Amino acid sequence: MGKDLRLETKKQLLKADQLYKAKQYKKAGKNYHLAGNSLLKLNEFKGAKNCFINGAKSFIELGRYSTSIELYRQSGEACLYADKYLEANEIYKEALSYVPNLKSERDRSSFIVEFSVLSYLCLFLKGIPDEGLDYVKKIQKKVDKEFFKENPLIQLVSEITISLRDTQVKYVEKIKENIGIYKFRDAEIKLLKTVLFLLNIKLLLSSTFELSKEVYTTNEIINLTLNFDTSSLVKVLKDPFYQFELRDFNIKKIVINLSDNLTTSKRPSVPLAIGVGEKSPLEFVIKPHFQVDKSIIGPFVFTCELNNNIIFIYETQSISPKLISPPATLLASIKNLRPPLIDQTFPLEILIENKSEGEALDVNIDVEFPEKLKIMRGTTKKQIYSLRSNEDLNWEINIKPLEVGDYIIKIYIKFTDPNQNKVEEIRDFPFSIKL
Repeated sequence: MGKDLRLETKKQLLKADQLYKAKQYKKAGKNYHLAGNSLLKLNEFKGAKNCFINGAKSFIELGRYSTSIELYRQSGEACLYADKYLEANEIYKEALSYVPNLKSERDRSSFIVEFSVLSYLCLFLKGIPDEGLDYVKKIQKKVDKEFFKENPLIQLVSEITISLRDTQVKYVEKIKENIGIYKFRDAEIKLLKTVLFLLNIKLLLSSTFELSKEVYTTNEIINLTLNFDTSSLVKVLKDPFYQFELRDFNIKKIVINLSDNLTTSKRPSVPLAIGVGEKSPLEFVIKPHFQVDKSIIGPFVFTCELNNNIIFIYETQSISPKLISPPATLLASIKNLRPPLIDQTFPLEILIENKSEGEALDVNIDVEFPEKLKIMRGTTKKQIYSLRSNEDLNWEINIKPLEVGDYIIKIYIKFTDPNQNKVEEIRDFPFSIKL
């Protein structure tokens, strides 16, 4: 029987092409329609789509726009059976271009709403629902205000939008209960069920962050684990309402939003297969560069794909790691530049070094000598705005010992670390004067 139907369809299509070339558009349109229906039975959806389009063009030649619009809709159905959502979207937009030619205002309004909503549903499954929503909003000016407001299909779009905005699954259940009021055809119902399936997926997906530490310094890497949790999806997959077979779940793209002081040094490679019904730990390495008032990691934006066809965007929350600058530590030392002798002046070098990773701010140094070590020249106090990592401060003081003995030279160090902590230290340096 399949062979007979295929042969009969081939004859119908050949006849339709001949009639169209002969400009017998009415007969051509009917034969294209018959061939399209036969190809649908054979599951040859691409051929059916083309037949219905050619049939629509035939009736456009006759000015029979109502019939041509119906054939465009059937062409869209053929695309939906084949899961060709973008192709269906283009067909619905093409059909809309002929709607203004209809005489009945109610017919015009009905087709404008129907095709716009079908277009929205197709774009929803390709990860661009906002584009479809904008399209629906634009048609509002083309139909009666009350007709638009009360139309079940417009309410359908509103409920899908609110469900996403408020993360409420209850709207999905409401749409499932009311699915008969939309007056969709079989392929269009299949489209809506797939949209509801995807909507449920988006609402039930969850993610959590795990940081390796509670506090990081700006010179430490941040090891972050994002747990991509699909555990809640098992129930949806088992729901017979959807009749959806999930074969593949892949992450195709990852976009990470970070505050200006952070960069990503490691992330998972994409495409990345995700197991359904489990937690998938995704490892990221974030590198801090400097401190800001609030460091922010996220949101992470995942472009996901089901069965290598259906696309959706999943966006996580953000996390703010506690980030501090590394602590600053100053080293002090003294050095005789000549051997110290009684009653003879010699130069003593004072050296302050920052060997730490942090910056010392508002640095104050005060060197204290015992009375028997007389200061002949130089200052005992130094003040500078900052001493960065690996910078130093040194100067000379000329000292004249007055007596033999063992002395203590004290250096008082005060500064503020990058985290605005006040640091005060005293360093003692034994100093001997011999004959």
